[in-house]
Amino acid sequence: MEIVGYIASIFMGLSLGMIGGGGSILTVPILVYLFSTNPITATAYSLFIVGATALVGGLFYLRKGEVDLKTGFIFAVPSFIGVYLTRAYVVPALPDPVFQWGSFVFSKPLLIMLVFAVLMVAASVSMIKAKKSETQKAELSPTTKFLLIAAEGLVVGGVTGFVGAGGGFLIIPALVVLVGMPMKIAVGTSLFIISAKSLIGFIGDLQHHAQVNWTLLFTITGIAVVGLFIGMALSKKVSEKGLKKGFGYFVLVMGALILFDQIKKL
Repeated sequence: MEIVGYIASIFMGLSLGMIGGGGSILTVPILVYLFSTNPITATAYSLFIVGATALVGGLFYLRKGEVDLKTGFIFAVPSFIGVYLTRAYVVPALPDPVFQWGSFVFSKPLLIMLVFAVLMVAASVSMIKAKKSETQKAELSPTTKFLLIAAEGLVVGGVTGFVGAGGGFLIIPALVVLVGMPMKIAVGTSLFIISAKSLIGFIGDLQHHAQVNWTLLFTITGIAVVGLFIGMALSKKVSEKGLKKGFGYFVLVMGALILFDQIKKL
């Protein structure tokens, strides 16, 4: 199954390159189902793999001028705080099992995967159905917009820190739907936010993971970077509207599959 996992890692990088997200949506299931990694450890490993891969892509988009650094910074700083505190303190503090009723056991890994799947489905719907007008976006004052972006960053950081995701499946909808950023600029900006936030979250995880399989991490990351460049090349041939809809349906399908798998375990 590991060979299949390495092949799947190419598609994880391809997703990041094309749509600026979706890496963690694939990485966590790849680690859990194909490399038999515990879900809690998989969420930690995912942060490194997705973060390092996204950093390469973010630098590439920056060279092309397709990164909104100002918005990215406003979004990223509170997001860093959210993801670090969540990974360093909240996740380790959760009891395992979360609760038990007779023979029924609701485990910590099951909770994380369920939350992960539900968030994916919710984010996908916001992208597929979003029709917010430019007039509505323009009504926001600079101060209100600043506070909205910062609040989004804090919430997304905490949530994605909990599920061990880079957060592109939440960052992209926030930038496109709520901020009104063009999809292709959102892709580059998202990659930068993902890279910094994920790697900071991984640093928080290192406090609780003495044993790290660095060989596995570097191997998957290297393969994902190859997929990343393939994805960036393909993105030039797809319209912005197509990217937005494609991203939404991709996240919806993956979220539904994971949700169905986890419900079967209840």
